[in-house]
Amino acid sequence: MKKRRTFTAEFKAQTVLGLISETMSMAQVCQKYGLKQPVVARWKTEFLERAPQVFSGDPQRQADQEQIAELERLVGRLTMEIEILKKAWPVLSSASSRNGR
Repeated sequence: MKKRRTFTAEFKAQTVLGLISETMSMAQVCQKYGLKQPVVARWKTEFLERAPQVFSGDPQRQADQEQIAELERLVGRLTMEIEILKKAWPVLSSASSRNGR
């Protein structure tokens, strides 16, 4: 029983880029790397289908960036509140000591 070969994403990308840039023909690519034409054709199709995603940005990353921005705003607001309370503390503590509390 033959063992199935696996290829890295980098190898697939380089192979398809060589084919797309027309530096090598399909026959040359298949012969050079010992690949079957349907395999390389499938890689090329997948590559071309996913190419627009490279420039569209990652939706999860965008959601993470929005959450980070919201948390930074919250930290800023809480920091301001803490500073206000620090400044008000002497006034509030002296008022309560005068009332006997």
